[in-house]
Formats: sequence, structure tokens, C-alpha cells
Amino acid sequence: MPSLIRFLVIVAVLAGLAYAAMLAIVATVTPQPREMTQTINPQRLNK
Repeated sequence: MPSLIRFLVIVAVLAGLAYAAMLAIVATVTPQPREMTQTINPQRLNK
């Protein structure tokens, strides 16, 4: 049983580190807004 608890603690710590890394990325990276254009084939419009 102690090995199961140790495994669960390690998995919880790794999940916490991953969550903290995602929060750090969200807090530091700001997306750059830009215009986006996409051409549409005229045959698709005539359906």
C-alpha cells in the first residue's frame, strides 16, 4: 500500500507542475491580433 500512495503522490505532483506551467504560459504569452482572410471557392457558394 505505501508504494501505491507514493505513486499517487508523484502523479499528483507532476499534474500540479503541468498545471502550474500552463498557468505560467497563459500569464506571460499574449497573442498578437491580426487580420485573417480566406478565399472560398465560388462553386461552394452556389449550392
